[in-house]
Amino acid sequence: MAIKVLIVEDNPVARSFLCRVVNESFSDDKTLVEAGDLESARRRIGLAGGDQGAQGGDPFRLVLLDLELPDGNGLELLTELASYPATKIVTTLYSDDEHLFPALQCGADGYLLKEDRFEVLVEELQKIVRGQPPLSPAIARRLLSHFRGGADGGQAGEPALAHASGFTSSRPTPLDRLPEHNRLTPRESEVLTYLSKGFTIKEIASLMGIKWFTVNDHIKSIYKKLNVSSRAEAAVLATKQGLV
Repeated sequence: MAIKVLIVEDNPVARSFLCRVVNESFSDDKTLVEAGDLESARRRIGLAGGDQGAQGGDPFRLVLLDLELPDGNGLELLTELASYPATKIVTTLYSDDEHLFPALQCGADGYLLKEDRFEVLVEELQKIVRGQPPLSPAIARRLLSHFRGGADGGQAGEPALAHASGFTSSRPTPLDRLPEHNRLTPRESEVLTYLSKGFTIKEIASLMGIKWFTVNDHIKSIYKKLNVSSRAEAAVLATKQGLV
């Protein structure tokens, strides 16, 4: 089954450019759907599974979203899609803090500048497969500068994106203390085992015979259940429980 990608962009030239970027970035079978405003994006998302991805057809697995749209701000859609099972990447021309940090706080999984070269955008978007947040080089430098400049950036070595998005955790929850409804499924345990051994998302997908977007969903669920925000924290718990 083809992976569904939604590109929300009002400029037809930019929309075509982003379609080329997506096609070049991933070898999986894809179905690209385009939307030029918030209303049409909401309509397409509703037909593809609603805000929970549980109704209609298969939900979108990747959403590229512009911030400035004819009928509103892309942040509105990001907020509405908080529980939607897709990787959500902002694609914009704005590199300032006033646009960057609100987008991350609203749930963006990455932030790309449309002014970057085609090859750069492809390289950054491919980071999704490796479990890394797609960030334009200028945005990555801005995040580093922000947190090195005295802001509370969390523990050394923790991804700045995770902290800026508000996805910080307090203390990891041991596997044997998880509530029944939060216990890892056999599939999630298998993903955690591979993750702890250093395999990339793409490698795990190949080993398990599933799509890399599915692996990404499992990882998000694992992080939420274990109350962790990094591969390192998850690996420590897996080691303590004898999974690796």
